Amino acid sequence: MKDWRSLAHTKWECKYHIVIVPKYRQRILYGKRRKRVGEILRELCRQKEIEILEGHAMVDHIHLCLSIPPKYSVAMIIGFIKGKSAIRIHKECLGRRKGFTNLHFWIRGYCVSTVGLDEKIIREYIRNQEKLEIHEQGDLNFDNELDL
Repeated sequence: MKDWRSLAHTKWECKYHIVIVPKYRQRILYGKRRKRVGEILRELCRQKEIEILEGHAMVDHIHLCLSIPPKYSVAMIIGFIKGKSAIRIHKECLGRRKGFTNLHFWIRGYCVSTVGLDEKIIREYIRNQEKLEIHEQGDLNFDNELDL
């Protein structure tokens, strides 16, 4: 029970592997934008007391391993993260000043799986995601030095 956390009347360990993708799977998460998206995601998770256990941004998707308190549903947290981050990305990275309705940054869906007892394997998979993709597709020549 070393990893278990506590709320007022609850002991919990809820960890999820989540993948989110930009609209049309655009290859836009590199360089300074990649770093800023990572900062935005960390700030939003901090607001809801969500711990980012592992994270890695590829040029066209983001892998996260999150520890989400049981008082929040996964769907609510993903909606919060994607909605708030899209506004901030349009504002800070893409230069929009107003009129954020009907602007989309992320696709509507997401991929989620519970971590359970395979946490070590999943965290290693997230860490090595880029190496696996480069090995399969060849070097993409993007700035991929930053991890979340």
